Amino acid sequence: MAKIMIQGTGSSVGKSIIVAALCRIFKQDGYSVCPYKSQNMSLNSYITMDGKEMGRAQVLQAYAAGIEPQVFMNPILLKPTGDTRCQVIVNGKVYDNHSAEEYHNLKILFKDMLKEQFLELEKDFDIIVMEGAGSPAEINLRDRDIVNMGMAELVDAPVLIVGDIDKGGVFASLAGTMLLLTEEERERVKGTIINKFRGDIKLLTPGLDMLEEIIKRPCLGVAPYFKLVLEDEDGAMMEINKKVTGPIDVAVIMLPHVSNFTDVDCLKTEEDVSVRFVSSIEEFGRPDLLVIPGSKNTIEDLNTIRNSGFEEKILDYSRTGRILGICGGYQMLGQIILDPLI
Repeated sequence: MAKIMIQGTGSSVGKSIIVAALCRIFKQDGYSVCPYKSQNMSLNSYITMDGKEMGRAQVLQAYAAGIEPQVFMNPILLKPTGDTRCQVIVNGKVYDNHSAEEYHNLKILFKDMLKEQFLELEKDFDIIVMEGAGSPAEINLRDRDIVNMGMAELVDAPVLIVGDIDKGGVFASLAGTMLLLTEEERERVKGTIINKFRGDIKLLTPGLDMLEEIIKRPCLGVAPYFKLVLEDEDGAMMEINKKVTGPIDVAVIMLPHVSNFTDVDCLKTEEDVSVRFVSSIEEFGRPDLLVIPGSKNTIEDLNTIRNSGFEEKILDYSRTGRILGICGGYQMLGQIILDPLI
């Protein structure tokens, strides 16, 4: 059984797509392959056929591998409920709500579970393509890491590091990441990948040679920039349209803790429908449909709507307009909201 881990210089550098691409390549080469991310953080989740919850990136990767998404591909899912708190989902089921410090102290308890589950996966697949989270150079979190180098060490996986050239500073990002790794972690890195490149490759080549000389690791590939029409896993790269661009105007309130905002993506596929996100009453306008989306912190987001003046605007609009509430947004349209966990 073979395994490889894709880590990155930061969030949104393209790790998930690289993993999905490798899964499809290995499948086309005749191997049974499985994606794996020990810990994911996302407000956009997916419900499996057996009613469990997992990150959407691993769902895409599973489909690329030609298999049905299962929660063992993403055993720990974190859904932020505020700046310092999150809901912890383990093996597809809600485990508890924790502060960032509480969860950091809790992570070490999950190590044995993750290793045991991974060893079982090794029996069922020819190749496991693993994904890290954020950056392995978060030196303040190293002692209890279970998703980057800590996970790679736990199952003895080789690592490739991806850098995003579209953001700029890709050479510094890759070199800086290697600088902050321990000697043992650097030994685990077998090469780098430059992602999202657009331009003349001849102008890039001298930089690749210099980078290889500095970090003593080969650049194994340069992946071109693609405009992919895929659901975003979280709001980090979310494109927020604020203009009316079609005859049917759909306005979506941009909540601070918006969850599963891709629920409205189906409306974007209609040629005569304009979907825009509004974050102030000045942007509200007179839409044909108002959507209050899901929220991972319904009460706090409802308070934000009230304090920002949105409540009066929505009540006025409701007399003649159409309102669709989804999940937490639907709860906000009720008379009473009770949260026993607060």
